Amino acid sequence: MKTLFKNVKQLIQVREETLQPLKGSEMQELPVLDDAWLLVEDGKIADFGAMDTLPDFEEVMEIDASGKMLLPGWIDSHTHLVYAGNREQEFVDRINGLTYEEIAEKGGGIVNSAKKLQETSEGDLYLQSAKRLEEVMKMGTTAIEIKSGYGLTTEAELKMLRVIQKLKRNYDLPIKSTFLGAHALPPEYKEDKEAYIDLLINEMMPKVVEENLATYVDVFCEKGYFSLADTRRILKAGRDLGLTPKIHVNQFNAIGGIQAAVENNALSVDHLEVLYPEDIEALKEGETMPVALPSCSLFLGIPYTPAREIIDSGLPLALATDYNPGSTPSGNMNLVVSLACIKMKMNPEEAINAATVNAAYAMGILDTHGSITKGKAANLILTEAIPSYGFLPYSFGANHIDSVYINGKKVQGC
Repeated sequence: MKTLFKNVKQLIQVREETLQPLKGSEMQELPVLDDAWLLVEDGKIADFGAMDTLPDFEEVMEIDASGKMLLPGWIDSHTHLVYAGNREQEFVDRINGLTYEEIAEKGGGIVNSAKKLQETSEGDLYLQSAKRLEEVMKMGTTAIEIKSGYGLTTEAELKMLRVIQKLKRNYDLPIKSTFLGAHALPPEYKEDKEAYIDLLINEMMPKVVEENLATYVDVFCEKGYFSLADTRRILKAGRDLGLTPKIHVNQFNAIGGIQAAVENNALSVDHLEVLYPEDIEALKEGETMPVALPSCSLFLGIPYTPAREIIDSGLPLALATDYNPGSTPSGNMNLVVSLACIKMKMNPEEAINAATVNAAYAMGILDTHGSITKGKAANLILTEAIPSYGFLPYSFGANHIDSVYINGKKVQGC
């Protein structure tokens, strides 16, 4: 069955092709088509145009989009959506004055989540994760990356990645999996980090690759977690096994992780709340995508990624949620787009580009997703009747999504 959206007030992110991410001033350009139609066939964007060019299609399901806007679905290139339980007590601890680092030092944080996950069955972990995935799909997320890293044992890390694989089988949206065994040190390795890194490299990663459980390898390159030398060693081992790097860097401190990422041809560097001129210069030397996670900054009360410095220097920027139980218990990309405008001084065009085209690049799916382009997947957001696309980030906290489509099929419950 073909689906025809007609009388679309504005078709947003219309591009003939998107082979490269948008950089610098290019991010201010958001091509639109007023008073438009769009045809979906076999799950892909088959054609589109202005209403005065609408052909006489036969055997189509028509959707009247009068007053509404149609744009590519959000792409979330950085999440930890597979986890067990929650950490609301740490939320209270932070309100009472403890920092993220202090909570981690007393046994909270990532290690706390790892303990819960190790005690949770694979079946229960899948049910919790599937519920979260369905929630974010209703909020417009139509492609998502999910990391391991809350297992911290071979068995538990593989359990997480197998859950991600099951989500891939059972849901139609693109899901990419990332091995993040280097997320934190398990308590039993607190005094012997080298032994844990040996376990990562010699046991965990080979099994991950053998079962084809991940596309990417990630490291939390940060003081108190994994050093620059650790990061280089883990990334090299991952690359040797065919895993592409994606790295957590510069969340609390800048210790050279961006330079290591570029050296290792990382697809993305994520967080960047702390950024120095030498980091920006290093990013100019490669094709690594900077990714900002503004809802993490909101929740932890830490600085926001300096988007203006990044974009005004001619670099690209993507946006993602960092959905996780400790520092960002939200997968709402609409909020992320709003925060980018409100707190990071990105204009709506830049924010939408960062959450679609550039986010698709950061997930490795730019050739099939992220824009209104013939032949790309019909992963779409149909808004309510709104005055302009700038109203989406302006009216933060409100849901202005009428419906979400993945491969041309309406997501249930929205």
